[in-house]
Amino acid sequence: MSRLAKVNEFVLRFANVNGTGSASANGLVARALFRMGLPVGPKNIFPSNIQGLPTWFEIRVSEAGYTGRRGTVDLMVAMNGQTFAEDVRSVEPGGYLLYDSSKPLAPELRRSDINFLDVPLTELVTREFANPRQRLLFKNIVYVGVLSALLNIEPEVVEQMIGEQFQGKEKLIPPNIKAFQLGHAAATERFACPLPMHAERRDAIGDRILMDGNSAAGLGCVYAGATVAAWYPITPSTSLVDAFSAYCEEFRVNRDGSKRYAILQAEDELAAIGMVVGAAWNGARSFTATSGPGVSLMTEFLGLAYYAEIPVVLFDIQRCGPSTGMPTRTQQPDLLSSAYASHGDTKHVLLFPASPKECFELSVQAFDLAERLQTPVLVMSDLDLGMNDWLSEPLTWEDSYVPDRGKVLTTQQLDDGVQFYRYLDVDGDAIPYRTLPGTHPDKGAFFTRGSGHDRLGAYTEDGAKYQDNVDRLRRKFDTAATLVPDAIVERQPGSSSGVLYFGTSAEVMPEALDALSAQGMELDALRLRAFPFTQQVYDFIAAHDTVFVVEQNRDGQLRALLLIEGNLNPGKLVPVLNYDGMPVTADFLVRSIGAHLEPVRALAMGASA
Repeated sequence: MSRLAKVNEFVLRFANVNGTGSASANGLVARALFRMGLPVGPKNIFPSNIQGLPTWFEIRVSEAGYTGRRGTVDLMVAMNGQTFAEDVRSVEPGGYLLYDSSKPLAPELRRSDINFLDVPLTELVTREFANPRQRLLFKNIVYVGVLSALLNIEPEVVEQMIGEQFQGKEKLIPPNIKAFQLGHAAATERFACPLPMHAERRDAIGDRILMDGNSAAGLGCVYAGATVAAWYPITPSTSLVDAFSAYCEEFRVNRDGSKRYAILQAEDELAAIGMVVGAAWNGARSFTATSGPGVSLMTEFLGLAYYAEIPVVLFDIQRCGPSTGMPTRTQQPDLLSSAYASHGDTKHVLLFPASPKECFELSVQAFDLAERLQTPVLVMSDLDLGMNDWLSEPLTWEDSYVPDRGKVLTTQQLDDGVQFYRYLDVDGDAIPYRTLPGTHPDKGAFFTRGSGHDRLGAYTEDGAKYQDNVDRLRRKFDTAATLVPDAIVERQPGSSSGVLYFGTSAEVMPEALDALSAQGMELDALRLRAFPFTQQVYDFIAAHDTVFVVEQNRDGQLRALLLIEGNLNPGKLVPVLNYDGMPVTADFLVRSIGAHLEPVRALAMGASA
């Protein structure tokens, strides 16, 4: 039987039962490979219940630096009888399947073209550990030991990490190391280790880090100067506020124990966004974090902030919808609902991070844009980026940073006679001046209302004055297009086709483009980072005969936004849509784009011949 023989280039997947402690053990494998200097891409694919349902954990190992999902599996660790048949089918021919052979494997579950690695895991832990809970947990550590031998993962690295993981709980270190060594010994007794497919230490990481996007965004809020967070817990955004809270406890507590921040868990999403709007009106940098269902509930307050021109930051960590949908699966399905959130004519600024580093940086930029533009800014992450560890460039900071508070009149300016009219466009950029409550005892105070108002801030139901105000708000969106981060463009000589994408699709795009190039299909690429779209985006589309629009939703919402906002030929924009709740794979992109381009390439080659 053939056996895959690869060094530092493979996909490892674990099939477990939720609630058995497997995620911790699987993450241990990913971090050990990372410490061996290998680029890794871990993906935790978990159900929405507490325990009992199938869960998967996938690790992409690639010395070449491809950390996104490839779409196939080289080694499966099959620990769940409920999904065993499916897990067997997912393995590449010549690949490997590690399973618990404490019970005989039914003949119909075998495949003749893959290699079965049998280790009696349950028997091993039953013999060595008496406590039932320990047996459940340590079986995971035993298979980590087995993998260490099979894949040449350095045992001293794993043992060091076990010591770090249980620092402060030293009594747990010896039994965990015992379980790890038990698995390592069992593998070396049964198999020729390492396998032809294995890992070898390299220096392919550089200064990059492993970090999840929600933690990076929470830290970015601290560095941006945010002092107020109000939210209602919802997967997958809760860990962002948890991270912000932890960083505030470390960096925002005075010597006397008093706190320079406020974090409020509201009774629902409506209350949360209301608190944020109120705090922002009072001058605090404030934010909320939610997912699609929360955005749906927050739309009326977003409309108030847009119309009353109050700077608000909202993090939308997107997941599968509609309704509850699949709350622990990833998608990019909130573009239209977020871009035009609220009734009436509204347009909101959206930012699209594609890495933890950008989650950090765009968090800071979101607050600056919100205050510069006096409007809501939504940071559109997703579950994959928010909750999974990503290989990222290190976070950097410029100590000279000064928050951009926008057009805020000071006491001195008011005393010097500056005339303050809340909604008057003085500078021609459609952004008025504002004051903060308490700035002056008798000048510059104003009340904010969500009903009709004129340039001076006075209530009106005069149609012409209302139209004058909303037209200015529309022009302010044009100003926003000059301030948001520009797209990232990569060009290939002579390419007439392009691909346009955003967010987490960026992780697999380099691998997909390289594979298409190897097949003779060169594409230019543009990664969006913001809405409104900059002129660069429209120029890119105009320069190509065909532009593939890659997004992770069913209805092609980014493509729809492009058509709504620009005077574009719909036939030029070809949708490439992934919406099964799993992070998009390089294989999917190659198949989808290649199927469209191959006939064109073949025709061109025939004509040249």
